[in-house]
Amino acid sequence: MKYMHVDNVEPGQFLGRTIFAANGTVLLSEGVQLTVYMITTLKRIGVTMVYIKDPLFEDVEIVDVASDEAKRAVMQRMGETFESIRSGKDFNTRHINGSIDNLLEELFKNKEVLVQLSDIRTQDNAMYVHALNVCMMSVMIGIQMELPMNQLRELAIGALLHDVGKMERITNDDAEDRRVHHTWRGFEMLKNKREFSLLIAHVAFQHHERIDGEGMPRRMPGDQIHVYAKIVAVANTYDNLLYDLSLGRRMLPHEACEHMTALAGTQLDREIVIHFLRTISVYPTGASVKLSTKETGVVVGQHRGLPGRPVVRVVKSDLNDHALEIKEVDLAKQTTVFIDSVML
Repeated sequence: MKYMHVDNVEPGQFLGRTIFAANGTVLLSEGVQLTVYMITTLKRIGVTMVYIKDPLFEDVEIVDVASDEAKRAVMQRMGETFESIRSGKDFNTRHINGSIDNLLEELFKNKEVLVQLSDIRTQDNAMYVHALNVCMMSVMIGIQMELPMNQLRELAIGALLHDVGKMERITNDDAEDRRVHHTWRGFEMLKNKREFSLLIAHVAFQHHERIDGEGMPRRMPGDQIHVYAKIVAVANTYDNLLYDLSLGRRMLPHEACEHMTALAGTQLDREIVIHFLRTISVYPTGASVKLSTKETGVVVGQHRGLPGRPVVRVVKSDLNDHALEIKEVDLAKQTTVFIDSVML
């Protein structure tokens, strides 16, 4: 399986990972043979990257920290919750709690797996996938920090609902005002939920605060920001760097990790960034890369303790694209070889 830009996908190739709608239903199933119409539709609905099956990499498995079933259940509950808020109705916290419990169980079971944000985004599901990703990354950071299960549960719910204030329509076009507004609105919505800890509401309120006291909405110094909000700020920043075009060019995972390292100690909590970097796949499985040896290959394996030193499969082909030689380069062992660039 290879991870590639949709512009490079050709008709006749087979989809490697299922693409879901915002409510968790299937848009395109894994294994479907793509047509010109399907590829055009994927571009139209905002898909930029997809997984494609490849005979030379058919044994490559994308190991996720949570199953499609668990993630789909969370997205369905989020869809119901957000729709209720948009309609001015109350939302059912029990549904969220149930889906979170199942997700937590899988994340804890797979705590040694590096996080790879492999769910394909569309314009329709982007907000839901973002919230789910922030939730999963926050929990994995919390596990690294050895938080007890009751705190992981609070953290997971807070992370999932950190942007709930955006469900209210805001007419002000100023981006900073909108960001301040949604933190206050999220806090107001969640603090009145007796089934939720007040700390969950503070995640929505504080996740745009900064360690140096220059954040929003209250410019709180780092020692006054709750640890849940600090964790969610790290996960939220990473996901936005990868996918939010309003921040400029979308970054690749290794670029985003470098950028976040630069933010540690000012915008983000340094210790939490360190924990984060131990949980994330810097070069995701399936990504095409160019090595310092001038060879090109595909990432086929990961090392938990060395996320920046994956296993790369190099395939040398003839002019007719027939494989002549296949070898695997384990960068954890071949310490003089480096990844020069990621090829999309």
